[in-house]
Amino acid sequence: MKRVALLLLASIGGPALGAGPTPDLPPTEVVARVLRGNPGVQAAASQIRVEEANRTRLEAGAYEWSVRLGAQQRRVSPVAASSDRFNEWNAALERPFRLPGKAGLDAELGAAGVSLAETAYGDTLHESSRMLLKAWFSWLKESAAASQWDEQVALLDKQTRSVGRRQQLGDAARIETIQSEAAMAQAEAQRVQARIRQQTAGEDLRRRFPGLPIVAPAGLSEPTAIPGSDEEWINRLLEHSHEYQLARQEAQRAQIMAGRSSRDRLPDPTVGLHVSRERAGEERVVGAYVSIPLSGTARRASSDAALAQAEVAGRREAASSQKIVAEAVALVQSAQAAVPGWQAARQAAERLTRAADMTARAYQLGEGSLNDLLTARRLANEAQLSARLLQLDALELRYRLLLDAHQLWDLD
Repeated sequence: MKRVALLLLASIGGPALGAGPTPDLPPTEVVARVLRGNPGVQAAASQIRVEEANRTRLEAGAYEWSVRLGAQQRRVSPVAASSDRFNEWNAALERPFRLPGKAGLDAELGAAGVSLAETAYGDTLHESSRMLLKAWFSWLKESAAASQWDEQVALLDKQTRSVGRRQQLGDAARIETIQSEAAMAQAEAQRVQARIRQQTAGEDLRRRFPGLPIVAPAGLSEPTAIPGSDEEWINRLLEHSHEYQLARQEAQRAQIMAGRSSRDRLPDPTVGLHVSRERAGEERVVGAYVSIPLSGTARRASSDAALAQAEVAGRREAASSQKIVAEAVALVQSAQAAVPGWQAARQAAERLTRAADMTARAYQLGEGSLNDLLTARRLANEAQLSARLLQLDALELRYRLLLDAHQLWDLD
């Protein structure tokens, strides 16, 4: 119920794109399985168990019972008699005792370690999600480039055959055939390089995230405008930033450690009971004792160092906040600007494509030159490729914003 309430408050208090269907991404259940199986994520999960054991150790404290056993032989040499020898032994049972206030701080320190490990697990899972998203879109971009060059080669191949037929009929010069074949060879070289980059990106994705299906989506969705103000998104990103949470929890733990070290300037006493048997049993001794270390320079220096470390952690928290806010501003503004940028590129690609088609018809009617047609085809291809890549950039930024706001793949 607490988690549901928090989610409702978050949805009311901040902007929400609502991840909804994600046709451009792998299935969410597959992503969750792949990410949780990542070795780095599993190592972070194991670290939680380490800190839980450490919490138990701190709560119990290093205060154990000790047993001391000793034996000796006493020799008494009277002035006018033969010497006597006595076998004697002694035993003691002792234990240090934690002074009041220290046990509570130790428990807080252990709990802080567990909380820090849990946040580190969430951070590792989130960073792995970022890596997967980046690698996925890198592969999509290389696939889009390869597909665009496939289309360009097909167009130029059709054009080369048309120019060849015209040459056979005497309507085209030999130089036009050579120019057309050269343009196609250049496009073919670009296609080969694009296919290599696509295979490399796919193999990198497969190696980094085994089990992830490398299947391109049937079609890309159109990027939409980002709702909400910059300030709302920045606050939400800062609220869900694992990096900031880690810095804040590190500062809190450093403060607890400083308090604990300050308490250690007053040493813990050791209380013991002892018994002994002397003069072959003629004397039996039972007693108690208290041992208290005398505080010195080392304890004071350790306390001062812990206080300084707490100050360092506090300043790192402030630096982390500045860094995350700056990154959040850049991400939000980039995501918002990407949509109109893609729309302008799409319009330019459509117009250049129409211009290339018109130039092709003019060339077929003998009203234009092959150079004009090749130039128009090249410009249209570049514009179409740019529009595809900008569309993928806009989608990637949108999903990255959703991911950092914990509205996509919220697995932790």
